[in-house]
Amino acid sequence: MKAAVFREYSKDPTKVVKIEDIDVPKLKANEVMIKVESAAYNYNDLWAIWGEPLKTPLPHISGSDVAGTVVEVGPDVRKIKVGDRVVSHSNLSCRVCDMCTSGREFDCNDRLVWGFQTGPLWGGFAQYTHLPEVNVVKLPDNISFDDAAAVSMVGMTSWHMLVGRVKIKPGQTVLIMGGGSGVGMVGIQIAKLYNCTVIATAGNKDKMDKCIALGADYVVNHREADWYKKVREITNKQGVDVVFEHIGKAVFPQEVGLLKMGGSLVATGATTGYDSTIDLRYLFFKGINLLGSTQGTKAELEDVIYWVSKGKIKPVIDTILPFSDMARGHVMMAEAQQFGKILTTPQKL
Repeated sequence: MKAAVFREYSKDPTKVVKIEDIDVPKLKANEVMIKVESAAYNYNDLWAIWGEPLKTPLPHISGSDVAGTVVEVGPDVRKIKVGDRVVSHSNLSCRVCDMCTSGREFDCNDRLVWGFQTGPLWGGFAQYTHLPEVNVVKLPDNISFDDAAAVSMVGMTSWHMLVGRVKIKPGQTVLIMGGGSGVGMVGIQIAKLYNCTVIATAGNKDKMDKCIALGADYVVNHREADWYKKVREITNKQGVDVVFEHIGKAVFPQEVGLLKMGGSLVATGATTGYDSTIDLRYLFFKGINLLGSTQGTKAELEDVIYWVSKGKIKPVIDTILPFSDMARGHVMMAEAQQFGKILTTPQKL
């Protein structure tokens, strides 16, 4: 089969990511084999290629979001059948520890992000891949493979942030940072699903307009020095109930200052840096909540797939690349050229 493989780390994906012929993987007893029809890029694919912030196993196949058809099942598989249309749940956990059995599989000490931390040669950017039965979700017939791949990780992550961690309520004011990102675009739609007032941020006029088209009530440019002052003006100096955060150092202190009394900030990343500071007086005088979030549960992914099937969450796709042009997608993502997910089609070279 064909797979996108890199055998060394590099800051230039075009130098190391190559389409190779490798053996079709062999199934374990609890696994299913998926013919990959569509696979989505994520920022962790770049981290894997760079070898930063952690070293991934080499040789490596990236790709944490895939959708396709089950073509083989192991002898211990019970619920998934050959011919089922499925999407991946990329949070691999032990399923037996206290965290997993209490519904916190995202906090499992043995957790791995499939397609990022796994390997060698185990990820979604291949014509065929394999996953444990518990790590696939069946797709309704009205959801395309492309839409499923585009929404699976970012949808689950956003749902976990807003619904699982913050527990948003109708009528709240929610600040979606980076509304043009994969998680941001879904975050806008989830907040509107809950009838919240949404203020989104984006880095240019085109992305700002597209955030409004997705449902945001207001949008500001977070690249402008006074962006947080504009948010405060929009809220009549009241601030926001929830901050949806994944940008990090460049904006974190201002985000904390925008929270209302008892407000919550939920963070799932820090693309501009980790070593931020906050004014601790906000923490105790205003009684704010600072929440961390990563990945999500299989049940949360199923919730997202349900709402996609009902047309209430719409995956946003920017570009679909042939498999032979894999590296271009990594470059586009590194340069933030897109609005929406970048996909590749392993069956179409």
